[in-house]
Amino acid sequence: MCGRDSQQIREQKKPQRLISKNNPVSIFPWRKKDFFSSEERQQVVNAIQQAEQRTSGEVRVFVESRCRYVDALDRAVEIFHNLKMEQTQDRNAVLLYVAIKDRQLAVYGDEGIHQKLGDVYWNQQVTKMIKEFNRENYAEGISKVVLNIGEALQSNFPYNKDTDKNELPDDIVFGK
Repeated sequence: MCGRDSQQIREQKKPQRLISKNNPVSIFPWRKKDFFSSEERQQVVNAIQQAEQRTSGEVRVFVESRCRYVDALDRAVEIFHNLKMEQTQDRNAVLLYVAIKDRQLAVYGDEGIHQKLGDVYWNQQVTKMIKEFNRENYAEGISKVVLNIGEALQSNFPYNKDTDKNELPDDIVFGK
């Protein structure tokens, strides 16, 4: 299996409000369905579309409340395969995974792009996202990393107008 990076968001913040019908306290100040405002959701989708404009690579973002596994990377791999992201022609799809309540995230790149970039690159992207998340710039953090990944994909898998197609949807996927 290709190596990737996942890391728990280190800075713990005090809960800011109650979030469900049963009123459990959350470490994130939003309800799951309110994770992004409509503007922030559009910002992330725009970043995905912009990242994919100059590459044959694909980027997806998956957000859910809790990570089913101890390691967010294991969950990211499961989601990657559930979304059939390994079926891209050049094996150059990348998944950004975020577990809101568990404060975990992972970046998983398929074998085609991972062979070109390696673990150090993925570690750097996770660090950049955590830095923005710790400032509560969630959509900005995801968008910046998506654009960074788009540049890396462009360098290694440039857009070809004769053969390229959008192989995967550009929307954010929200889990449970």
